Amino acid sequence: MLNKEQIQEKLTQVIYPGFTKNIIDFGFVKEIMIKEGHISITLDIPSSALEIEDQLREEITKRISVLGEYQVDVSVTKPKMPRETSSHGKNVLPNIQNFIMVSSGKGGVGKSTTTVNLAIALAQQGKRVGLLDVDIYGPNIPRMMGIEGEQPVFLGKNIKPIMAHNVQVMSIGSLVERGASLIWKGAMVTQAIEQMLEDILWDKLDVLLFDMPPGTGDAQLTLAQSLPVTTGVCVTTPQKVALDDTIRSMDMFTQLHIPIAGLVENMSGFICPDSGKEYDIFGKGTTQPLADNYNTEVLGEIPIEPAIREGGDSGLPITVLAPNCETSKRYQDIATKLWKTVLKVNEEGGVNNEEIQPTIF
Repeated sequence: MLNKEQIQEKLTQVIYPGFTKNIIDFGFVKEIMIKEGHISITLDIPSSALEIEDQLREEITKRISVLGEYQVDVSVTKPKMPRETSSHGKNVLPNIQNFIMVSSGKGGVGKSTTTVNLAIALAQQGKRVGLLDVDIYGPNIPRMMGIEGEQPVFLGKNIKPIMAHNVQVMSIGSLVERGASLIWKGAMVTQAIEQMLEDILWDKLDVLLFDMPPGTGDAQLTLAQSLPVTTGVCVTTPQKVALDDTIRSMDMFTQLHIPIAGLVENMSGFICPDSGKEYDIFGKGTTQPLADNYNTEVLGEIPIEPAIREGGDSGLPITVLAPNCETSKRYQDIATKLWKTVLKVNEEGGVNNEEIQPTIF
C-alpha cells in the first residue's frame, strides 16, 4: 500500500523554481491525501505567478508517476489578501514603528529619486529613518545615496544597514556584483524580499521607506502580507500615458487595503538654471482629478531641475546638495504632509479605501 512517506520522499526531488531547496524543505506541502487510486496534494506557495504553479504541477506529477498508476491532483493555495487595513496586519519588524511604500505604475517617473529625497527630508526633520531598496530588477539606491561599492557588515547571517545622509540604507544592489543582471521570477522576488526583511538588523526606527519595483506584483503583495504598511505614496508624471499606469498603482493600494497618503507629481515643469523661471514642458497639475477620485491629495509637484540629476548621479540627492533650493523645499513640504498622514493613520487605525472605484481618465 502506498503511504504518505513514500510520496514525501518523491516530493523532496521537486525543487522550487529558481531555488536550490525542495518544496518539502520549504514547507510548501500542506496536505497529502491518498484515497482509492487518487492522490491529492495541497501546496501553499508564496508566489501568485501561474507559470510557477504549472511548473510545480508538472514536476510533481512526473515524480509521483513512478510510484504507480495513480490520478494525481495538485491544488495551490493562493496568497491571501489582507482582510483588514494593512495597518492592522502583523509586523515582522517590531522595532520599526511605521512603513511607507513608495510605488509607481511604470518605470522612469522618478520613483527612486522621490524616495531617497523623502527619506532624507524626514531625517532632516528629526525622524529616525530607514530606506530599503525593494526594486529587485533595478536597484539604483546605492548610487543615489552615495554608497555604491560599499560593502555591508555581516554579523552571522544578519546584515547591518549602511548609514548614508543620516538614513539607514540597504539594497539588493549592495549584495550582488555591480552591473549583474537580476533575472528573477516571481517566486524568487518573494523569497528575496522575505529574506531581506528577516536578515537586516535595523536599529529602532520611526519609519522605514520602501522603494518598490514599478508596477503591481509579487513584491507589493509580499510586503502587504509581511508588514503593517502604514501608508502608500504613488509617484507619477503629468502625461496621460503615465497617469493610465498610475491608476493601476492606486488601485493596488486599494485592493491591498493600504491607506493612500497621496500622489507626487514628478517632472512637473522645468526650472531653468539661468533664469529660475519655470516652464511646463511636460504639463502640470494633471494628477488632481486622480487624487480626488481616490479621496487623497497631491502631496507636491516636483519640477525638472539639473541639480536633481547631478545629485542622483553623484550620491548627493538634492535635499543634501542644495537644501535651500526650490525643489528641496518642495520635498520638505511633501515630507511634512506625509508625516501628518502617518500620524492620522496611527490615530485612526487605518483609512478606508474599500468604497473607492477606479476611474479611467
